[in-house]
Parts: sequence; structure tokens; C-alpha cells
Amino acid sequence: MCQLLGMNCNVPTDICFSFTGFQARGGGTDVHRDGWGIAFFEGKGVRLFLDPQPSCESAVAELVRHYPIRSLNVIAHIRKATQGPTGLENTHPFMRELWGRYWIFAHNGNLTDYQPELDGSYLPVGQTDSERAFCHLLQTLRRQFPGGPPDRVILRETLEEFAGSVRQYGSFNFLLSNGDCLFAHRSTDLYFIIRQAPFAVAHLKDEDVAVDFSEVTTPNDRVALVATLPLTDNEAWTPLPVDHVVLFADGEYSPGLVP
Repeated sequence: MCQLLGMNCNVPTDICFSFTGFQARGGGTDVHRDGWGIAFFEGKGVRLFLDPQPSCESAVAELVRHYPIRSLNVIAHIRKATQGPTGLENTHPFMRELWGRYWIFAHNGNLTDYQPELDGSYLPVGQTDSERAFCHLLQTLRRQFPGGPPDRVILRETLEEFAGSVRQYGSFNFLLSNGDCLFAHRSTDLYFIIRQAPFAVAHLKDEDVAVDFSEVTTPNDRVALVATLPLTDNEAWTPLPVDHVVLFADGEYSPGLVP
């Protein structure tokens, strides 16, 4: 399976520490060698880095690892190809415009015989089931809310309904953001952690690297991280609820579940 990584914060934060461990999973400590990508929101803009090379061997990944780009929302992906050959056009995350904002999407899973009817407003460039799902998702949102974006709560509910219609075709773990917040949907594996005061030392599972966050943060900082599998071995990561879309905003977790 592919690997997902997302970050949502209340203040612009770099992802260098987490990306160091994540990068190793692209052909180093795991078998995902079919490309990688990462997107950083900066206001209404997006810095998008894509490379069809394994992340553990990628010079672009090394740049990202050592370049402290600060962002409120980040989505990264390491690919193990299931549909579509290895190539730049099939490398996640994918980016499209809706309601005057960029949207970023990354998927982990495999959707079999998934051929949604697309009206031409969004069309895939590559051959992946993931990009088809993204185009179908944005088309659905555009049709359902022609006057503009709904609030976060309604949007989360709509995304959960959409995910429910797609799950019949296979596993559908995904991360989605428009720079305002981060949405996450778990079918199989997806975990999260929220780092906030009092901060402590974190140690990566995939690299012998540790950082004391109390030395590089302020007491008001709050950072939510989402990953396919936990990135550290000395912190308590929590599995996301299965078959639900959850919302992260300002580094806080909002599952949207009815008690």
C-alpha cells in the first residue's frame, strides 16, 4: 500500500522532522519505490513537489527534508503503484482548483472497476484510480454547491457521504485540503497525533533521529499529524475511526461523530 502523511497546525510549522522518517519509507525502510510528492499551502498558493523516483534516493526529497518550509496544511504521499505506470502524471498528491482555491488530494488504496461518469469539468491526466476519484469528488462538490463552498461541518458531512459511495470499489484512505483545514478518511490504516504543550522528545521509527519539541516551539503551538503508520516509537498515536471523514483545523481534531 501507499503511505500518507498530513499536517495541520495553528501556526505555520515546518515538517522536516516527520518528513525525515517518512522519506525513508520510500524504498529505504519499506517497499514503496514508485514516486513521491508533497504539497505545502502558503495562503492561497501551493508549493507542490513531485518526483517519480523513490523518495529515499530523490534529490528533491533531500531538498524538502532540509528546507524548513512553514505551512498550516501539508499533504505528502509515497506511492506503490497499483493502477497506472510509474511516472510524473501518476504521482500524488494531485492538485485542482475549485471555488477559487487550490485543493490537494492523496489516496492510499485500490479501487477496482471504478469508472465514475465525468462531465468534463475535471478530467484525470494520468491513469490512476486515485486521480479519477479526485476528479469525481470535485465534480460532486461543484454540482452540490454551485453557489460556493459550504461551511466546514457541511463539507465534512458531504465528503463522508461521497466516501461511503466509493468504498464499495475498494480501500479508500485519503487526505484532502484546500488550505483552510485538513480532511482525512480511513478505510484500513490511518493514525494521528496532536503535539501541544507540554512538549517532549520524539524519536523516529525509521531513522535514529530525535527532537525535543520543547526547544523549538512556543507553549501556544499545536500540530496535528496524520500518517498511514506511526512515524515515532515513543509517542501514542491514535487510529482514526474507520469509514468516517474527520476534520483537523488549527491543529485540533474534530471527528464529527454522533455520540
